[in-house]
Amino acid sequence: AQDVFDVSGAGDTVIGAFTLALAAGAKMQDAAKVSNFAAGIVVGKVGIGVVTREELLARVR
Repeated sequence: AQDVFDVSGAGDTVIGAFTLALAAGAKMQDAAKVSNFAAGIVVGKVGIGVVTREELLARVR
């Protein structure tokens, strides 16, 4: 379980991460997983936040 501080921008994060993953050659299922991880990171921040490459890689691994 994870603390959720603010859901602002979660949907935008999903769409952005999903699109980026597909453009990078990921399969649709993998892109969905990555975008879910990214949204999970952003809702753990107060306000509209960004997900860094380092944060996403740490979560995926």
